[in-house]
Amino acid sequence: MLENIRIVLVNTSHPGNIGATARAMKNMGLTKLVLVDPKDHPSFEAYSRASGADDVLGDATVVSTLSEALTGCSWVMGTSARERTVEWPIMQPRECAEKSVEQSRSGKVAIVFGRERTGLTNEELELCHALVCIPTNPEYSSLNVAAAVQVLCYELRIASLGELIEPSPIEKSEADSPATADQVEGMYDHLSQMLEDIGFFGTNNPEIVMRRLKGLFSRTHITKREVNILRGIFSASQGRKSARKE
Repeated sequence: MLENIRIVLVNTSHPGNIGATARAMKNMGLTKLVLVDPKDHPSFEAYSRASGADDVLGDATVVSTLSEALTGCSWVMGTSARERTVEWPIMQPRECAEKSVEQSRSGKVAIVFGRERTGLTNEELELCHALVCIPTNPEYSSLNVAAAVQVLCYELRIASLGELIEPSPIEKSEADSPATADQVEGMYDHLSQMLEDIGFFGTNNPEIVMRRLKGLFSRTHITKREVNILRGIFSASQGRKSARKE
């Protein structure tokens, strides 16, 4: 199960945090590390802070965008230390770990950590199904990114070792498995284009409308079959519009 869970660091500034993250992951049995546009990698400081987790660090995947990092993932958790305008479900670390372990039985899972100073942008959080917030001391809530990774990795290990989620006895077809992040993003692009084609946006701000719709879909766990059905509806709506014009 843990082999299906990837830890994603976005635009990390300090290489020491990358090394400490690799160490935290190896301590808890996780091996899949993805780095999105790191400021300094590879570096001596990262390997020094990894303290023996050189294999996790050396095998890390480096990509340019968060969308690339989430390719193939059917469940994505974003970490956030503050209130956001997006209306995403918010989980505690233990709940996040249990849900992630459950989802890892049937697909790839990603837990995303943002920049040291500013965290994840709202646009990046829109790529997530839910948010996880570590309940720190409100009088001193600043938490180092590697420390946050350690907390989540510990909870993931506990959830995995305890087998808190029993495998479903019902076998599902591939079409009914969870849609991946890139499939859902493709659906969002199609939805936005369809709404524009039929004149739905009008005087409304398309970005705000789409953010609300993404929030709606994020509260579900949409399957590949459902994505295909929705995109069929979108295409049909676009076709009818074209027919009216002729």
